[in-house]
Amino acid sequence: MNNSVTNTARLLWAGLRALLVLTVVCGVLYPLAVTGIAQGIFPGRANGSEIKADGKVVGSSLIGQAYNLPLKKGQETPEPDLKWFQGRPQNGLGTNSVNTQYSLILSGATNRSGDNADLIKWVKDAKAAVIKDNSVPGYTVEPADVPAEAVTSSGSGLDPDISPQYADIQVHRIAEKNRLPVAQVQKLVDEHTDGRTLGFIGEPRVNVLELNIALKELVAKS
Repeated sequence: MNNSVTNTARLLWAGLRALLVLTVVCGVLYPLAVTGIAQGIFPGRANGSEIKADGKVVGSSLIGQAYNLPLKKGQETPEPDLKWFQGRPQNGLGTNSVNTQYSLILSGATNRSGDNADLIKWVKDAKAAVIKDNSVPGYTVEPADVPAEAVTSSGSGLDPDISPQYADIQVHRIAEKNRLPVAQVQKLVDEHTDGRTLGFIGEPRVNVLELNIALKELVAKS
């Protein structure tokens, strides 16, 4: 009996010691080490890839934003603010029914198959809108000019980037709305176009938030 109690106590004490050691190592020392290394080598990425403008954080380079006009009375879907470069459609975003006090960013895909009637309508409507919004006097967007990401949302609905092709077809509209020379706006797009990662991974891309910040600065100077 005594041996049984002694053995049980010894095993419990050994288990408790293992729990304490693993808690300190895995729950304290390891997170501190990883955090310290990340802050020392990649501070920007470790802190959420924040983007600042006018001395304050305005977003993250990893999360797309919407550039819309305020909702009008009785309007459910906001209209795009056409003086800014537009990102990908955000049809995959859900609505916040959990916390109504704060406007939370929810992400998600449309979960529609390629032959889904709603998805087909979204794509057709989005394509028609891209052609209409970006066709200005002296410049007409052809249906073949509209890239796929201009009419489809990403898996998260929060893709921060667009292709150079989509940015290019917005140049004339941006120039007209902001009273800027087309060549100046095109130069802005070219300067904010990133190539493939390591030269072969992914596709060339343009970060919409960074491009719009540069556009705002350009308009202010003009």
